[in-house]
Amino acid sequence: MNHLTGVFFGIADQPAFFKGLQQSINSLMYVDGIYSGDNLFTFGRNLSFLGDEALMTAFRKHATNQIEQALLWRIAVVAWGAMNGMRLAEGDFVECACYKGTTARIVCDVLDFAQHTDRHYYLYDLFDHDPSLPHHAMPEHGKELYAWVQQRFADVPNATVTQGRVPEVLHEVAPQRIAFMHLDLNNAAAELGALEVLFERMLPGAILILDDYGWQGYRAQKEAEDPWFAARGYRVLELPTGQGMLIKQGTS
Repeated sequence: MNHLTGVFFGIADQPAFFKGLQQSINSLMYVDGIYSGDNLFTFGRNLSFLGDEALMTAFRKHATNQIEQALLWRIAVVAWGAMNGMRLAEGDFVECACYKGTTARIVCDVLDFAQHTDRHYYLYDLFDHDPSLPHHAMPEHGKELYAWVQQRFADVPNATVTQGRVPEVLHEVAPQRIAFMHLDLNNAAAELGALEVLFERMLPGAILILDDYGWQGYRAQKEAEDPWFAARGYRVLELPTGQGMLIKQGTS
C-alpha cells in the first residue's frame, strides 16, 4: 500500500524536484510501502495506518484538500497519542491551535469520542489572524472560522472550541488533568506559555505531540523548548514527520 501526494514545502524548482522524485520511484525494486508528501519520501515501509479502517474512514471524510491529505502520517501520530490517552484511567484532551479542527475531528471519529462522556476535548485557536501577533496567517483564517469550527464539532458535546490567545485563554478555560496534548502554535513564546500552564497537569503516561518541533522553519520552538524540557529531566524525540513526542513521567 502507498500514500502518494504532491504536497511538498520549500521547493524552489518544482518540475525538477518532481522529475527526480518520479525517477526515484521508477528505480525501486518493489514499488510498495511508499509515502510521498509533507516533505517525506519513504519506501519499503509498512505504513500500518493505511490498514486502520477507523482512521482511514475518518481521514477520507474530513481531510478534504491536498494539504490535509498530505498530513496523514502526522494525523496518524496524533491519533495514536490520543488512543494512548484513552488507556489512562482519567484525563481530558487538549489541542492548542486547532485551526479548522481537521485533526481533532478525525480523532473524535476514530475514538467515537462523543460517547466517552467522562472525557472532554479542549480546542483552542485565534481563528482570525491578527497582524500584531507573531504567528503567521493560514489560508482560511477569518471572521467566520470560529463559528464554522464550532459547527464542525456540534455532534461532539464533550468538545469545547475556545477562541482566544494562548496562553492567556488557558487561565479561563482549561482542564485540570490531561491524558493527551497536541501543540501546534507555530510560535515559541506561545508554546512555552502553554507548557507553563498545562504540562504539570498531564498525567503520568500521557503523550505530548509538538507539531512543529522538527521543522527547520520553526527551529526557534525547538531551541526554546529543549532547555525547558531538559530542566525538567526530559528530552523530546524528533519524529520523521517533523513532530516531536514526549511521554509524561511521574506519579499522579
